[in-house]
Amino acid sequence: MRYFCNPVNVNYRYQFNLDQRQGGNMKICREAADPSMICFQGRYYIFASMTLGVWVSDDLAHWQNHRLPRELPLYDYAPDVRVMGEWVYFCASRRDESCDRWRTRDILNGPYEKIPGNFPFWDPNLFIDDNGRVYFYWGCSNATPIWGVELDAETMLPKGEKKVLIEGRPFEIGFERSGEDHSLQPLGQEEADAEMRAFLAARGMREDQIPDDRKAMIRGMFSNAPFIEGSWMTKHEGRYYLQYACPGTEYNIYADGVYVSDGPLGPFTLAKNNPYSYHPGGFLPGAGHGSTMQDRQGQWWHTSTMRISVNHNFERRVGLWPAGFDTDGELFCNQRYGDWPMATDGDPWRDPAWMLLSVGKAAFASSCAEGHEPVRATEEDARTWWRAATNSRTEWLQVDLGAVYDVHAIQVNFADDGISVPCPVPMIEGQARHIEERDLQTQWRLEGSVDGASWFVIEDKSYARTDLSHDLVLREDGFKARLIRLTNIAVPYAQSPCLSGLRIFGRGHGAKPDTPSFTAARTGALDMAVAIRKQENTLGYNILFGSAPDKLYHSYMVFSAGEKRIGALVKGCHYFVRVDAFNESGITEGRCISLEKNDL
Repeated sequence: MRYFCNPVNVNYRYQFNLDQRQGGNMKICREAADPSMICFQGRYYIFASMTLGVWVSDDLAHWQNHRLPRELPLYDYAPDVRVMGEWVYFCASRRDESCDRWRTRDILNGPYEKIPGNFPFWDPNLFIDDNGRVYFYWGCSNATPIWGVELDAETMLPKGEKKVLIEGRPFEIGFERSGEDHSLQPLGQEEADAEMRAFLAARGMREDQIPDDRKAMIRGMFSNAPFIEGSWMTKHEGRYYLQYACPGTEYNIYADGVYVSDGPLGPFTLAKNNPYSYHPGGFLPGAGHGSTMQDRQGQWWHTSTMRISVNHNFERRVGLWPAGFDTDGELFCNQRYGDWPMATDGDPWRDPAWMLLSVGKAAFASSCAEGHEPVRATEEDARTWWRAATNSRTEWLQVDLGAVYDVHAIQVNFADDGISVPCPVPMIEGQARHIEERDLQTQWRLEGSVDGASWFVIEDKSYARTDLSHDLVLREDGFKARLIRLTNIAVPYAQSPCLSGLRIFGRGHGAKPDTPSFTAARTGALDMAVAIRKQENTLGYNILFGSAPDKLYHSYMVFSAGEKRIGALVKGCHYFVRVDAFNESGITEGRCISLEKNDL
């Protein structure tokens, strides 16, 4: 059986960003986002923003990064890729210039044929219907919608006028609200207009001097309106599922929603199961702007963008989850334990094979920088990290699990902390970023011990030629250990090593948690409050909710009891809620309760 653990284990390239808003300061971070995933000639391919290449796999678990030709728009965001017959079609976003397309019969070796475009777009998605007709969807803004149009299959040019398909509705759709945990409330039209006029007046400008599209963008700045973006079309049993991302990539609640229709250009209605891709809790949250694909065995998969957004708003990674359609035709995605090891085959709703052992456990290190203590590597938060005081290879980090466990997987997650190195090449005028083209290395050795006296090597990458910032060590047969130690560490740019998570998975030999006790109440049309009573022998809880007891497709993982507000509800929809508890030995399901409708 093959396993993987999100984020996808690949070389995430560094990017040098020139931030003009902060006096031209350089911000350096890794980035990959907006993935388009396809199956072509029996292999799997993921095209993601700012990677300079494509990720290739034969099994969805192991991926290799291959460079793409320089003539492709590798510095344009949101690459879109679709298979049409024997061809693969490729394009990317360019808001203010006409966007060209390319096609090829050989993704890795080319050649790529250029197809000239005649209009600009952002966040594109090409869709080929069963009858050979071609449709195109695009849009990325908090002021404009998702559009769609039919294209000529030969020229790839529009055959008619574009149609408005999806617009933001944050007063009715809770998961479209911006902010951490949907904390930013949208303003009404009159309030947003007043804010816009005040903004213009402060700059000596009048409303009638501003073009309508520019006014819409300024109004959106003050309205907390969601970004409606990242469309992707899937057809299933004669119905059209138009997926879209919202409300913003820098938030933990970045999600994919879905509308359905009997036609490729609508009219569309909001699906009953929404958001269908939603992963706001856990180690690395976010699950918006992605794609949905069937593998060779017919199993559906969804890939989307995961958020870090510490060194830069666009500091992001890519995740992959099992998906599918239920008997009622509802599109779903299983993200209950969405950044734990999972298998690439079998029931998409099966429980994880191994439990998280490291959360909250004691951690020790050779040294640490102020504010970056060793415990940061075991608190299950990719936005905090242990940082060594020096870049010496004598630095080490150790986790004490508190008891001997059967260990099966370890994910080694490196972070970046204010990297300050010169850009490898001079920035040309007007260039906002440079993607690192050199192949860097991340090296380490991983050891285990039962008693702290005798140590054994689990994995030795002291001389690795790879740069894997979220590397995964798997041992399906398992081994016994209480202590896990990372040593001999070297990271790119000769920086002091930073670990956001030395995450250890396996099985304990104790009892599972007791059945959790909780209450849940709808506190408004779009919100509910779930209060979980603290109990012993529990590491965390998974709050599940959905439209029926057997359709609890949404989840929010938390690591402490108490009250949790969830703001992803849709006005007028009925919900059911269940809380499961987990520890090192397994998962205990809670009871399922019904929430009443609330149309406030």
